[in-house]
Amino acid sequence: MAKLYFHYATMNAGKTTMLLQASHNYRERGMHTMLFVAGHYRKASDRGYISSRIGLEADAEMFREGDDLFDRIAEHHRSRTTHCVFVDESQFLLEEQVWQLARVTDRLDIPVMCYGLRTDFQGSLFTGSRALLALADELREVRTICRCGRKATMVVRITPDGKVAREGDQVAIGKEAYVSLCRKHWEEEMGRVRAEDFIGFAAR
Repeated sequence: MAKLYFHYATMNAGKTTMLLQASHNYRERGMHTMLFVAGHYRKASDRGYISSRIGLEADAEMFREGDDLFDRIAEHHRSRTTHCVFVDESQFLLEEQVWQLARVTDRLDIPVMCYGLRTDFQGSLFTGSRALLALADELREVRTICRCGRKATMVVRITPDGKVAREGDQVAIGKEAYVSLCRKHWEEEMGRVRAEDFIGFAAR
């Protein structure tokens, strides 16, 4: 029985590498996979692809607001049997699109593997992540660590001048960088509590 999976983590935890490896495993066994990536910040003329920090890359379909993912996957499945669907940057899905992916598992019997962030730099759930946490059959945390060695569960946005952004749009595509932190150090960096050490950005 097919399931809807949500693999979630902070930045730089290796989610995309895991996705590409899992898709490769299917294809190595002669099975066909369908890959999706968010197209919200890409131009219509851009090629859809998923790439990891270690250099792995694969072509992918792009999804945007208004796309009916059930219809797209069903049409593709009719022309070529699809054994698994993979969705990168799934935090950008709309709630209805998560429902559409759930229908893919329930009505087409195709497993769907979603990979994405759980929360943004302000500690709030993304729309797609909220829906996936509610609807996914299985939740799998991809772990990475904070600078202190604890499990990182939060992320801060670093502006081009090296400062921590404490407000702004949920999605910013540019020269900003992101750092994964534990909850304790995230609160310090965001100015919610006084910093107890002088490591990292809070001391700047």
